[in-house]
Amino acid sequence: MQKITVAKGDGIGPEIMNATLAILKAANARIEWEEIEIGEKVYLSGNTSGIDKAAWDSIRRNKVFLKAPITTPQGGGYKSLNVTMRKALGLYANVRPCKSFYPYVNTKHPKMDVVIIRENEEDLYAGIEHQQTDEVVQCLKLITRPGCEKIVRYAFEYARLYKRSKVSCFTKDNIMKHTDGLFHQVFKEIAQEYPDIQSDNWIIDIGAARLADTPEDFDVVVLPNLYGDVVSDITAQISGSVGLAGSSNIGESCAMFEAIHGSAPTIAGQNIANPSGLLRASVMMLNHIGQQDVAELVKNAWSCTIEEGIHTPDIYKEGISKKQVSTSEFAEAVIERLGKKPQMLPAAEYAKDVKLTIPTYQRKKQANKMLKGVDVFVDWKGSNPDELAEKLTKLNSDIKLTMITNRGVKVWPEGFEETFCTDHWRCRYEVENGHPAAKHSIPELLSNALQEDVDVIKTENLYEFDGVRGYSLGQGQ
Repeated sequence: MQKITVAKGDGIGPEIMNATLAILKAANARIEWEEIEIGEKVYLSGNTSGIDKAAWDSIRRNKVFLKAPITTPQGGGYKSLNVTMRKALGLYANVRPCKSFYPYVNTKHPKMDVVIIRENEEDLYAGIEHQQTDEVVQCLKLITRPGCEKIVRYAFEYARLYKRSKVSCFTKDNIMKHTDGLFHQVFKEIAQEYPDIQSDNWIIDIGAARLADTPEDFDVVVLPNLYGDVVSDITAQISGSVGLAGSSNIGESCAMFEAIHGSAPTIAGQNIANPSGLLRASVMMLNHIGQQDVAELVKNAWSCTIEEGIHTPDIYKEGISKKQVSTSEFAEAVIERLGKKPQMLPAAEYAKDVKLTIPTYQRKKQANKMLKGVDVFVDWKGSNPDELAEKLTKLNSDIKLTMITNRGVKVWPEGFEETFCTDHWRCRYEVENGHPAAKHSIPELLSNALQEDVDVIKTENLYEFDGVRGYSLGQGQ
């Protein structure tokens, strides 16, 4: 018997969770649940994170969490509980199957069957933002080798376990050559370990366009966090309805399962919400804990209900649907069909008593790291880069001013007067002789900048790793 933590959430959450739990109980799932309170009530009690210690303890003790949608109050500095949970529990993999159930659910893509696997912890979602000048704010994009290896390996292991033939990688490494470049490089490395699975890579813009237009060309897609967030919602929508999609959030020790839609407070309490997203998430949970037999029962009964035209209002369509039902009536219909297999939709068949396991990340040999200079970011209200360069060359030592950029575009030397500039300037100091920069050069430069009344707002050291430059050039180089 597996003990799990359950949260009924806000809005339609209690209705769809009650329906889901009734189906799991009727299917004789070998689970018992421990309920916790999270979300709006906890937020409004004065807890800005929306979860208390007892709830955390339950989730960490049971390791498996089935969660209904919650409401985050507007304003008041409330944090996203979903983001907090994913990071705090190390839930690095977000998995969203997006499959067409045509003709029973209307879609323009009757053959699509795509799984989006999204990195869940880093990228721009690290949430590190700063205002640096009157005119410029920044958000740091953090991509790590451990993060890339875990999510890419998970994608290939998922494909192998569920007998899928191809894994595609979406990045923007033609522009972000170091961050997205690392993700793509790790993808290529790991793909070689899975010769039985096809692999390809796409630039995110054309990849997303192709996925939206011809989703049947894709099977499993793995992406960094932000791209995955956007693409997974697009994919769920074009499959027929966001309301049908469930997702899993997988970590090395804990896992969270949820519908991808929100709490829909405008229809709460009306008994009309579709519980399918949360129910399909519970099927993913059953597979995760090794109860594939129950997962098959539930998934097949749900498919029978859908293909027999018993639909909630959100997917009800004249000429296709046979009967419009409430949330609780839909659950009853699924329960009545436990033990049956669909006639038109594919019947679920899962490999029994298996779990997807990812080896612990092994840190590679440390590279030879050589300091080559520093990027000094300056708040300066002038408009002529030549004037700023004249001021900054006074700070030269063994590291010398070689370039000034504004918003990533080189404006000195040999910049264009047409280039629009803000008050945020990146000023690069580098060694000229190929030797390492002296360790004292950077603190001396900053001290001299203070004497020259240069407003330094940030610095980034420039390094080579095993002789490979670890920093970008400016645009226009």
